[in-house]
Amino acid sequence: QVQLVESGGGSVQAGGSLRLSCAASGYRYSRYCMAWFRQAPGKEREGVAYYGSDGTSSYRGSVKGRFTITSDNAKNTLYLQMNSLKPEDTAMYYCASGWGSCTTNSGAYNHWGQGTQVTVSS
Repeated sequence: QVQLVESGGGSVQAGGSLRLSCAASGYRYSRYCMAWFRQAPGKEREGVAYYGSDGTSSYRGSVKGRFTITSDNAKNTLYLQMNSLKPEDTAMYYCASGWGSCTTNSGAYNHWGQGTQVTVSS
């Protein structure tokens, strides 16, 4: 019943921008940590950005200053604005939610979206 659905992925050239959306249904996520993870082929899943239930946000070092995570709680929708994209950002991006404090451990998140592909070319 709980669903997270990502959208907004696509193919862009280096330096371009994309805005990812994550629409949640089945529950209100205001008391959860919402996060964006990504995974490239052959690599482990890694956290990208986190939005805590207290409204605080944090980012992976490599995306600081380029990515911004925001939330529209009334719409139960999470966003990831990605600017100055680099080829290294190419990956499948996943939206996730977990109860309690945010963590980089993907195992702590119990709800996941299906993913949206982001491809950045040189």
